[in-house]
Amino acid sequence: MASFTSLTVGSPRCITSASSFSSRSAPIRVPARQKRGLTVIRAMGGGAKYKGTQMREEKLAEMIEKKVKEARQVCEGDERSDECKVAWDEVEEVSQAKADLRIKLDRDQDPLTSFCEENPETDECRIYED
Repeated sequence: MASFTSLTVGSPRCITSASSFSSRSAPIRVPARQKRGLTVIRAMGGGAKYKGTQMREEKLAEMIEKKVKEARQVCEGDERSDECKVAWDEVEEVSQAKADLRIKLDRDQDPLTSFCEENPETDECRIYED
């Protein structure tokens, strides 16, 4: 008699016979990919998501909305003023930060790898040889 040992979500299967299942209930495990101790979560319609990156994306989206409101308030009187230009530059910088985060996620790397590329001298990125 066969029983489930794992289930791959997203691959349709037809069950033709009820006798192929065990009478005992077995847990259904959805495999998660591990990279350097970090859990990778596959999100629908996107690349890999790591714990914490969704929160970072949400904070950046909120910050973009906040900066757009501030820029509109500053630019109400004079759209050609220096303060208005600075406010819209801030919106552009935050938008670019969110785009950079998406690019890093699309490269399918764990956050530690991209961090170590930018900061190789930190303790987290040291490589020791035996």
